[in-house]
Amino acid sequence: MKNKSFRVAFCGLISALSLVLMISTSVVPAATYAFPCFAGFLLTAVVVEFGEKWALAAYAAVSVLSLFLAGDKEAVVYFIGFLGFYPIVKSFIERLRSKAVQYVIKYALFTVSMIGAFTVCKFVLAIPDEEFTVMGFYIPWAFLIAAEAVFFVYDRCVSILVFRYITSIRGKIFKL
Repeated sequence: MKNKSFRVAFCGLISALSLVLMISTSVVPAATYAFPCFAGFLLTAVVVEFGEKWALAAYAAVSVLSLFLAGDKEAVVYFIGFLGFYPIVKSFIERLRSKAVQYVIKYALFTVSMIGAFTVCKFVLAIPDEEFTVMGFYIPWAFLIAAEAVFFVYDRCVSILVFRYITSIRGKIFKL
């Protein structure tokens, strides 16, 4: 059942759904952060079914197509910079025995990725300082700290999604 043509079709379907979410970021105002998260969540099915190599190929396809087709380039930066590849990398990180080491690596990866995404948004996409200003104070570091708290929830949601996919959704899709 999981021959190469099936793998290509499944990855193409997941990539298409992820791309639809990325294109939709320009239509839904609050989707800049949420839709790239959901698009990354979809890639977990590819990781579970066919492994990280196939998921990386799907991630690359969605990333390149999003650059050309998605209207919200900030959302594309967050997808490419972290939200798209994290569900794939998470499987590698969680193979480590120590939970403490896992969390250190996860948070270090998240922090570096978010600082990189901020830099790209600020200097390449020329997002104005007002986006990172609250009551007249320019506080990108406060946004990063808040994002670190949200990342904990995001990481747990990815874990729950993988568990739910394996225990209830997978059997319905593949009739196992």
